[in-house]
Amino acid sequence: MTTKIAAVDRVEILTLQDNYIDLTSGDSTPVVRRAIPARGGRIGRSILAEHGFSSFLQTTTTDGVDRQLLFDFGYSPDGAASNADALGLDLSRVEALALSHGHFDHFGGLAALAKRVGKKDLPLALHPEAFRPGRHMKVSEAVNIFFPDLTGEALSSAGVAPVESAAPYPLCGGTMLFLGQVPRTTAYEKGAPNLFFQQDGQARQDTFEDDTAMVFHLKNKGLIVLSGCAHAGIINTVIHARAVTGVEKVHAVMGGFHLSGPGKEGLIRETVSAMADIAPDYVIPTHCTGRNAVLAFEKAMPEKVIINMAGTRLVFGA
Repeated sequence: MTTKIAAVDRVEILTLQDNYIDLTSGDSTPVVRRAIPARGGRIGRSILAEHGFSSFLQTTTTDGVDRQLLFDFGYSPDGAASNADALGLDLSRVEALALSHGHFDHFGGLAALAKRVGKKDLPLALHPEAFRPGRHMKVSEAVNIFFPDLTGEALSSAGVAPVESAAPYPLCGGTMLFLGQVPRTTAYEKGAPNLFFQQDGQARQDTFEDDTAMVFHLKNKGLIVLSGCAHAGIINTVIHARAVTGVEKVHAVMGGFHLSGPGKEGLIRETVSAMADIAPDYVIPTHCTGRNAVLAFEKAMPEKVIINMAGTRLVFGA
């Protein structure tokens, strides 16, 4: 069964937090608009980069109606919000929030951004398993590094009302789709073997049922798929987006692809090959994709890869 998603005339993705920034790149195009943190002809505060992801999303329909949403919120309490301020971004018309998964580098700045939206009980779409406790990275048999937990109390304190869904969930009048739980169908996207969570006092492998993405249908162009970390696998994510929407053509795939770190050569090779078969018009790796994977994508599809940065606005038009 497919989930209807409205075809829109324009999709804008403004990255409020990513791992990279270069204020002197000078490579803006009609699609790629780099940040210039200047007001009144004077440079102001810098755009901040850190290990995290946050984005401001806007769709525009034929009748000129804009819908706005925040997807992920960055690592530090104030990083993404500081960038929103530096860019002069008005968040007062944001009507909903969505979280890709329950890792701290995606929910850390939620309270500060929600405060700037300024609405009570702001709905936040997320998978029920985003609240898994005791998430951690196993460094060795003797060393574990624990991550901050996402809690209902923290969301309530931030004025946010969670909307838990494992199924695809339309947002913003059906112009955006929270994809929900992503089935694992590829043989090579096996998750992160060093990541765990606590259940009944035991460490259990974290299989990231909560990992998801946002999906848009750009009129005449196809799907735009935006992941947070793609722990479920970015190819699995695109496959599911196609199945859920019934739309085969893919215009852009963007997000963290979780291909960073040692020993990923085979996974990178398989992922790049599968992405080439999907043949999106644009591939925009962010956050946890990793330098080796980005280089591999650039080599395989040089005309399609866009290097993302904190503060970059991408504008996709029908």
